[in-house]
Amino acid sequence: MGDVTVVTGGTGFVGAAVVRHLVSAGARVRVLARPRGDRRLLAGLPVEVAEGDLTDPASLRRALAGAARLFHVGAFYSLWAADRRLFYDINVEGTRRVLEAAAEAGVSRVVYTSTVGALGIPPGGVGTEETPVRLEDMVGDYKRSKFLAEEVAREFAGRGLPLVIVNPSTPIGPGDVKPTPTGQMIVEFLRGRMWAYLDTGLNLVDVEDVAAGHLMAAERGRVGERYILGHENLSLREIFERLGRLSGIRPPRLKLSPGWILPLAWASEWMADHITRRPPLVAVDAVRMAKKTMFFDAGKAVRELGMPRSPVDDALARAVAWFRDNGYAPASPEHSRKIP
Repeated sequence: MGDVTVVTGGTGFVGAAVVRHLVSAGARVRVLARPRGDRRLLAGLPVEVAEGDLTDPASLRRALAGAARLFHVGAFYSLWAADRRLFYDINVEGTRRVLEAAAEAGVSRVVYTSTVGALGIPPGGVGTEETPVRLEDMVGDYKRSKFLAEEVAREFAGRGLPLVIVNPSTPIGPGDVKPTPTGQMIVEFLRGRMWAYLDTGLNLVDVEDVAAGHLMAAERGRVGERYILGHENLSLREIFERLGRLSGIRPPRLKLSPGWILPLAWASEWMADHITRRPPLVAVDAVRMAKKTMFFDAGKAVRELGMPRSPVDDALARAVAWFRDNGYAPASPEHSRKIP
């Protein structure tokens, strides 16, 4: 067995952060990347690129040849797709394919990147790794597919694959190239397009802490266990207020319940599905998810892994600067409503 560490999803927001941390730790890194994918986050990093994707078993076997470790970060992360089957082919069957290749290669450790979206949340409370949850509780194809993918990961762990599961909450910071749904929310805020907010909440965490948590899970995580990689629980209003202080843009004051937005989301998604075939202005799943406050306790990862807890405001500030510096949002708030 070699000493190569393979990362799927290494060209994306979280995956690239994991790659950077591995390189800093002295690891030899091989990144699975689609032939025409955006690789700008790998620029300047001494990594090997293995072309392929999660739908191609032969490319996965080539990528994992001689590998010692696998960080399976790759996934189809979206709240809408013109073809809903993509969620299941990439997230569920893609996980099965890559774990089969890892088992064949005899890797000594796998870290599978899930999401807190696959976990349970008690009514009005804070979710943990142990909160009961069923597939029927999952809202939308993304969460359902990630729930099913976790079941695949646990199946492989039960069969002897040395696998640990991590469940990031809502990572923020620079390098959100796609951007993720949360990154897009920040971009829309910086463009002055947020005129109201929903009565919900999220657990925010610095993407660099998430990456560090992955490496710690590889070193210290218990096989078959899962670890929430998160930090601070904040209402959406609190998030916008913090963004307002950092950006100079006045946060929205109008609070809406998800029920008010749902008809607009249905209409927007119908247009996307049947006419434009482009992402909707408002995704139905995003509104339905907002009915649950996504608050979680990351204490297990802190206790067992030693995961760091960097200030969320610092990560938000770096995200704002990165989106502005890279043309996602105007460099100044002059076009928007300034804070008085």
